[in-house]
Amino acid sequence: MSSIYVDADACPVKPEAIRVGERHGLKIYMVSNGGIRPNPHPLVETVIVADGPDVADMWIAERAVAGDVVVTGDIPLAAKCVASGARVIRNDGEVLTKANIGNRLATRDLMSDLRAADPFRQGGGRPFSKADRSRFLDMLEREVRKAMQAK
Repeated sequence: MSSIYVDADACPVKPEAIRVGERHGLKIYMVSNGGIRPNPHPLVETVIVADGPDVADMWIAERAVAGDVVVTGDIPLAAKCVASGARVIRNDGEVLTKANIGNRLATRDLMSDLRAADPFRQGGGRPFSKADRSRFLDMLEREVRKAMQAK
């Protein structure tokens, strides 16, 4: 049976993931190192991991397999999950696959190097919008259906 794994720290689309998971009767794992409230929904399991860098990511990467869907904005975690056969979707609805994860990793590394070279470099990503939320909901529904067919 397919599952949905949510990298829940700072994830803006937790309610949408629960809604899609509930529609399909899927187990949803909200993985965090603390700071989120447990959800009383019977399909939602809140997993609190030890504090430390990438501990939640490692927990998800060790369990996500083909037929599962992972929701994350973390590109290295996404790469590990794609490699294990899981379907991966970012919070803004972008689907990460074997065809595009290499470019996303390279871009991430380049931007990290640019920020390190210029400590005064300001900025971040664009703000999360209603269009992002809507696109996420639509793409998560599609990815869940594909994952269920694969399983």
